[in-house]
Amino acid sequence: MTTVLSARPAASDAPDRATPRWIRPSVFGLLVLTAVLYFWDLTASGFGNSFYAAAVQSGTQSMKAWLFGSLDAGNVITVDKPPAALWVGTAFARVFGFSSFTVLAPQALMGVGSVGLLYLTVRRVSGPLPGLLAGAMLALTPVAALMFRFNNPDALLTLLLIAGAYCTVRALEKASPGWLVFAGVAIGFGFLTKMMQAFLVLPAFALAYLIAAPTGLGKRLLHLVYAGVAVVVSAGWFVALVEMWPSASRPYIGGSTGNSLLELALAYNGLGRIFGGQGNGGGMGSSLGGGGNTAFGGSSGLGRMFGASFGTEVSWLLPAALLGLVAGLWFTRQAARTDRTRASLVVWGGWLLVTGLVFSFMSGTVHPYYAVQLAPAIAALVAISGHALWRGRAHTAPRMVLGGMIAATAVWDFILLDRTPDWFPLLRWIIVVLGLLVSTIVVVGAPRARTVLIGLAAAIVLTLGVGTAGYAVETVSLPHSGSIPTSGPRTSGMGGFGGGIEETSGSVGQLLGGTTTKWAAATTGSQSAASLELASGKSVIGIGGWDGSDPAPTLEQFKQYVAAGEVAYYVDGGRGGGSNDISEWVAANFAPTTVGGETVYQLTR
Repeated sequence: MTTVLSARPAASDAPDRATPRWIRPSVFGLLVLTAVLYFWDLTASGFGNSFYAAAVQSGTQSMKAWLFGSLDAGNVITVDKPPAALWVGTAFARVFGFSSFTVLAPQALMGVGSVGLLYLTVRRVSGPLPGLLAGAMLALTPVAALMFRFNNPDALLTLLLIAGAYCTVRALEKASPGWLVFAGVAIGFGFLTKMMQAFLVLPAFALAYLIAAPTGLGKRLLHLVYAGVAVVVSAGWFVALVEMWPSASRPYIGGSTGNSLLELALAYNGLGRIFGGQGNGGGMGSSLGGGGNTAFGGSSGLGRMFGASFGTEVSWLLPAALLGLVAGLWFTRQAARTDRTRASLVVWGGWLLVTGLVFSFMSGTVHPYYAVQLAPAIAALVAISGHALWRGRAHTAPRMVLGGMIAATAVWDFILLDRTPDWFPLLRWIIVVLGLLVSTIVVVGAPRARTVLIGLAAAIVLTLGVGTAGYAVETVSLPHSGSIPTSGPRTSGMGGFGGGIEETSGSVGQLLGGTTTKWAAATTGSQSAASLELASGKSVIGIGGWDGSDPAPTLEQFKQYVAAGEVAYYVDGGRGGGSNDISEWVAANFAPTTVGGETVYQLTR
């Protein structure tokens, strides 16, 4: 059994004459179809998440805003994430001009790159066919179809983590410290994309190398030290830059309480996400399949990834992935220490388990779209284990496991589709009937005729993929906006609070568009400021940051801006903090007017 499931020789960078001719056209076709899926009617979502879109616009207007990820070109405050994703998006917008397309297109390109890189990673261990299957499953995961068409940092994070996995797999082939260092660099830049969330894959990568790298234990440990240094350096250079930069000449670090990027990483975007705390309220709701506050993950626990919040986003193939992981580790238990199939299972299985468990038990802020980080691991595990079990179908045990994976997928897809019973109601019955039939044939043992086996393999792929593919296509057909987008039919919940510029009066945008001051306006909360920026094309101060609670700008700073004639208007009613000392000072010293239903104060005389 171990021999059946062992890895094929490492893939070579040179052309492989033994590779079937249909492989390369199939890879090209996969990438083209992924591009069509992710670019189709892309601008229907407008600017997507206006919060990040406004920061990209600011970056096109100010080099300092580009560097720090400032919400406004005047550099009062940054977004509450590190700026790596904004670096990429702003570069794209600077080259091609700022528009809805240039804001969203980088994420679509990252999606195509992620699919291609996952193919290459899985191919090196299991061959081209599992690589194609893994890439296709990633492309058709609903949350992937959502986030690779939306301007949140998760798209770049996913691409960087897959790059880290690729480099780790390459390092495992010949115990290469160079490739392991590259993996560390990818994770480090993942930190600069979404901070400590990037570190969730580190245990899996390190464990796989420690177990399976073909060299002595001392060198394995030393190589891991090199990789650790690479992580620290590639993540730490920007943290050090921000901490050493005089605070008076840089923007306030949004989301932090002490104007510190390191504190933001460890607190609000770090341990606060896991344990809760100020600004990190967890989800509410029942457990498996329950209702409640699905935008914030619902109740924590083992059922969260299968529940109302995360279930339809990513769990379509999760039961099959877990079964394949357990079976693969069992069947390779007696293989050599350096067995590459088992090492690959450790890479992807560790990624899935650590990340999934952290997401499941987080008490702080967690959103359904975080699940895109699980999608590559699920796709890789199903492809690697499923293909290996298919190769071993002459034995009863692999047939039983493979049949179980198919049946579990069919039944679970039926349950997931039943949560939106009005959307294509016949589909869930087709999947469950076909899946149970195919599972039975696999377990009993199909005839060995080539045409029968090809038909059976096609039926397996159809059973595993049609449910998730249907939801992915439905996701692509609908526009998404706000800060908490969700995939699937509209009945499963769309958008989230913090919508786009359509929620801001066009009249106010026209008013601000004619200003020549450093800041066209100020308003409470970054979300409202972002909408005003996009409507006017001008810089707007988001007082208090994301939720209006950040101490930036202070009242004294704001008074100085107004005295210098640098802020034209104050727009009342912004989201985030409601009444605050700045709004009270403005109301006490300036006369209000109404513009397009909004209360506006002119601050310049």
